[in-house]
Amino acid sequence: MKFTSILPLAALSTAFVLPEQQVFSQLAVESHRSDDFNFVELPSKEQVVDKIEHSIEKLSHKFDKVVKCSKHALDSAIHYASETGSEASEKVHQKGFEAASWIDSHFGSSDHHHHNEPNQTLYQLISTSKYTTKLAAAINEYPDLVVLLNGTIANYTIFAPIDSAFDKIPDKAPKPSKEFLKKILLYHVSPDYYPAAKVLVTHTVPTALTVDTVGIGPQRVSTNIGLKGLTVNFYARIIAIDIFGTNGVIHGIDSLLVPPPNAIDIIQFLPGEFSTFELGLTKTGLLPTMNDTTAHIGGTVFAPSNFAFQKLGPKINGFLFSSYGQKYLKALLEYHVVVNQTLYSDAYYAVDSVDNQDIPKGTFQINLPTVLEDKSLSVNVARYGRLIIIRINGFSQVTIEDGIAADGVIQVVSDVLIPPKRIDRMEQHYQGEELTVEDLKERLEPMLDNIEL
Repeated sequence: MKFTSILPLAALSTAFVLPEQQVFSQLAVESHRSDDFNFVELPSKEQVVDKIEHSIEKLSHKFDKVVKCSKHALDSAIHYASETGSEASEKVHQKGFEAASWIDSHFGSSDHHHHNEPNQTLYQLISTSKYTTKLAAAINEYPDLVVLLNGTIANYTIFAPIDSAFDKIPDKAPKPSKEFLKKILLYHVSPDYYPAAKVLVTHTVPTALTVDTVGIGPQRVSTNIGLKGLTVNFYARIIAIDIFGTNGVIHGIDSLLVPPPNAIDIIQFLPGEFSTFELGLTKTGLLPTMNDTTAHIGGTVFAPSNFAFQKLGPKINGFLFSSYGQKYLKALLEYHVVVNQTLYSDAYYAVDSVDNQDIPKGTFQINLPTVLEDKSLSVNVARYGRLIIIRINGFSQVTIEDGIAADGVIQVVSDVLIPPKRIDRMEQHYQGEELTVEDLKERLEPMLDNIEL
């Protein structure tokens, strides 16, 4: 495997970690009706906005004090983070964590929180900063990128890796082709405007990189809040925010963003989380089929973790992974795969659509046809600021959203998805009740006629 493919996988191996069993149990959402969502009581919009604005304003004031003493905003922001060390980082990430779950569209769409009008383009900021000399040198290899980042056609967002990010590349790593290096650079640029307040309420951000394998929309990056603070694609930590130029905004990051590998490669690289799922895909012959990007454009993999399979119990697992249960296993796994439709937590791409679609705030419902013939998944998405709850068939919950892949997205689910069964001409979805081998066979047998091994 090429180094350029291994790099994002290596980063994922330390960042894309699933919650432990007790965390899964805490994440469970109880509901009396499958089409409704239960939310904890939320503070009023005014309370939230006042608190967030006050917190961000205090942080912005600290940055502005440094900016006033310097002619270069990018240098100032990164220097501030470096000089104050973990204290500054913790403040940025603390404010992000406070804002993330509660902030709504009022604050997410707010204007700049800076007091000095910028007088340099994004390219000028990067090319004259002592912290982004390596990024500037890479951009200078492509005159069209220089024109783009100097232009005023749009307000862009750049997740700018500082020089130390490039030092993480092993010395003996082969130099990527010029074509691939351009893809890397485009993957750091969004054609849309995402100041920090908007990043905090956004799960995925469209980039300037367009790939055939993901569908009609651009490739995206994910934003995440966790123990490392605010990160991009789980591993690149945002260390400086809101460096404004005349044509957009820059956020400094501590790692390079590399366009992701295919979904199957990500699953294979994380055996501690997905070894059972991978074994099932291998035994049933689905692995090479899913990895064939000529057979689909984009897609969504609802990937059960190892713990999700454990919840089925030893008898059902023993049956599914036996030679007799192989057809049942294939049908079951096909029910987790959607092709030609990519459902992120806040965006949706369909190959037969004329345009991609942002998922609106509030509630959103969509039926996604799976590879299992004539079977769809009913997906409900509830959005309130950064707080997003995704449930499948009214029961199983997505516990880790938006594992960005070259050919779609991985949504990690808390339970193995069980197809519905027909009772009196009505489909009855599985709601977590105790399941026996006979129950599972009853649900899957009507679908085995078209299953080939």
